Amino acid sequence: MKKFLAMILALVMALSLVACGDKKDDPKTDDNQGDNPEVTEITNADEIADEMTSEDGKYEIAFVTDVGQLKDKSFNQGTFDGVKLYAANNGLSYKYYQPANGDQATDDDRYDAMKAAAEGGAKVIVAAGFMQATALTKAAAEFTDVKFVFVDRDSAVTTEDGTALKNVLGICFQEEQCGYLAGYAVVKEGYTKLGFTGGGGGDNPACCRYGYGFVQGADAAAKELNEKVEMNYSWQYGANFSASPELQTMAAGWYQAGTEVIFACGGSMFASVAAAAGAEEGKVIGVDVDQSFESTTVITSAMKGLADSVQWALGKFYAGEFASIGGVQTSLGANENAVGLPTATWSLTKWSVDDYNAKLQEIKDGKIAIDNNYDNLASTENLTLNIVG
Repeated sequence: MKKFLAMILALVMALSLVACGDKKDDPKTDDNQGDNPEVTEITNADEIADEMTSEDGKYEIAFVTDVGQLKDKSFNQGTFDGVKLYAANNGLSYKYYQPANGDQATDDDRYDAMKAAAEGGAKVIVAAGFMQATALTKAAAEFTDVKFVFVDRDSAVTTEDGTALKNVLGICFQEEQCGYLAGYAVVKEGYTKLGFTGGGGGDNPACCRYGYGFVQGADAAAKELNEKVEMNYSWQYGANFSASPELQTMAAGWYQAGTEVIFACGGSMFASVAAAAGAEEGKVIGVDVDQSFESTTVITSAMKGLADSVQWALGKFYAGEFASIGGVQTSLGANENAVGLPTATWSLTKWSVDDYNAKLQEIKDGKIAIDNNYDNLASTENLTLNIVG
């Protein structure tokens, strides 16, 4: 497919996605692929306006943002890119809705945004972020003719009696895998003083998986090299995924005390960490999307296929096949080419692309077991964790 081929050329990694489980949900093997409207022409979402005006005032694909800015160069933006690309390439109307009260949005605020989208003509609503759960469950039960794509949902969405809502698809990613690759890569590169700062206050499952994977990857490389690695690990100043002077001050202090590279895992938090890194000659690992274009301090990014997963789900809806994916949760990882590092833009020099591809294949083959139970986070013989805050 043109979209996926373009992504391969741009990132030197295949971010085409398939659903886990039944083969009929695989867009690469779908018998109807030739007529599937997910095939796209425009490959750069930045070429598509964030806002459009439909002729009838209705917008049939809606995006409800997570906390933080729409253009956060991370989770919100990556997800919305998928909405824009699919809509623009298929002549469909689209609109984004940001819940009221910004970072202090309540479940009622999120529900009101979804209600406005449904009443505004949405046939399918894409919602980003685990905090959407309560509002989305209410909205999906009320607007049963509308389909919902819930990005970063770890389980099926159910009513109080446990009945799965068939008009909702939950999509999540195996972030521990790309977190592992990032941790492994930077230690192989020679860095032994690391940092991790995460969003969601330690309650966001995706960020927790990213962080725990990062620790495991760094530990594995340290063992191979017989090195000792130290890592500052914090959820401070990241509850709302926002940039802040406090976060920048903390990151600057880490760099001044010897930290060489920080994994900035939390949307707009990246701006604070990158600013600190620029001032202190430190390095940054980006998250969700390739953030190397945002700062020269970025050496690599732990990525997941946000835009492609959204386009895949929308393609299923417009092909009349949502029933095959609704009412379930789909988890995408290395075996679906849905997570990885951007080898075309990273600035690593001691760990090669061939080494990366070999390590990624080991994950796909099950030769490397990466734990996703972040309750097991702990120091090891080769890696000392300094839990901050």
